[in-house]
Amino acid sequence: MSDPDPLGQTFLGRGWAYPFRLLPGSGRVDTVAYDDDVRQSIRIILGTAKGERVMRPDFGCGIHDRVFAAISSATIEQIKRDVAAALRRYEARIDVLAIDVDTGPLLYGRLDVTIAYRVRNTNQSDNLVYPFYYKEAR
Repeated sequence: MSDPDPLGQTFLGRGWAYPFRLLPGSGRVDTVAYDDDVRQSIRIILGTAKGERVMRPDFGCGIHDRVFAAISSATIEQIKRDVAAALRRYEARIDVLAIDVDTGPLLYGRLDVTIAYRVRNTNQSDNLVYPFYYKEAR
């Protein structure tokens, strides 16, 4: 009998895909597993403003409180702290290794937040770039 999880990643879990969608033909909910589930979880945490979820008002990331802040070195450091705190609190499957904020796309109303992380049980390192839009698109 073959192992259904040869890489031993069952602990990373399985969940509904984000954004939510139904599979064509079957009408079943699309799901993701393992590393994809972790990546989508990070995006959900960072994309949710605190107070946005009625039943879990503390869930989310304080980065959204910085939308109207002047972009300065202090604001960038606060964004890093907000991201680190949210991931520490809501994503127990990872260790955050580094957070960097790229101000290159600043003129377009965007900051790119790069999160380097390691999955705890596999020691697999990965990174994710989260585009944080602080202005309306033009």
